[in-house]
Amino acid sequence: QVQLVESGGGLVQAGGSLRLTCTASGLTFRRYIMGWFRQVPGKAREFVATISWTGGSTDSADSVKGRFTISRDNAKNTVYLQMNGLKSEDMAVYYCAAALSLTGALRRSENEYNYWGQGTQVTVSS
Repeated sequence: QVQLVESGGGLVQAGGSLRLTCTASGLTFRRYIMGWFRQVPGKAREFVATISWTGGSTDSADSVKGRFTISRDNAKNTVYLQMNGLKSEDMAVYYCAAALSLTGALRRSENEYNYWGQGTQVTVSS
């Protein structure tokens, strides 16, 4: 049974930092492209960042470029999202997701992901 478990969310002041962690089990982690998405109530889920099998390639949404960094540790079956310079508009539930990939191509669309975590809330106070 595949499980993705996020942690690290919480309350932070605007301008502050958080690091989200997602630990996977039940899958061959190194074969999966990993991604982070976020969702605000009443809005569609939004792409945040994605990372390749080895971590050598990443992609992120324009809204977080220069502030958020995605990374992974295949030995620990874990993907991270370091979030710096948090803004009120970053407040959302953050989800990690795994996409089985035969080509290693990065994934920006939620429809391309096979497995999802339960989400972790990030709240930014101004």
